[in-house]
Amino acid sequence: QVQLVESGGGLVQAGGSLRLSCAASGRTFSIYTMGWFRQAPGKEREFVAAITRNGGSTYYPDSMKGRFSISADNTKNTLYLQMSSLKPEDTAIYYCAASFLRLSSIRNDYKYWGQGTQVTVSS
Repeated sequence: QVQLVESGGGLVQAGGSLRLSCAASGRTFSIYTMGWFRQAPGKEREFVAAITRNGGSTYYPDSMKGRFSISADNTKNTLYLQMSSLKPEDTAIYYCAASFLRLSSIRNDYKYWGQGTQVTVSS
């Protein structure tokens, strides 16, 4: 089993920045990919970014490139998401996820999920 706990969410003004963290514990040695997803009220869960556990490769959808940056610190078993130039439409619950598979944007490829952290961007 792998446990994931997100932190760092909160209220920020448009144009501001925020860094989310995700602490992993348990059988972390078996993880190959970690990712961030988000879900806004009334919308489907959306892929934000993914990274291989060794940090060698990252993957972003075109809509997230430039403002979001994913990174990982294996010494701390922690995943990060640096978000900048935030917009009100970035308001959502942000989820950390872990996969045994290659880089993927597909929700079902991720086996373990955190409880989520709320990010609210005010205009």
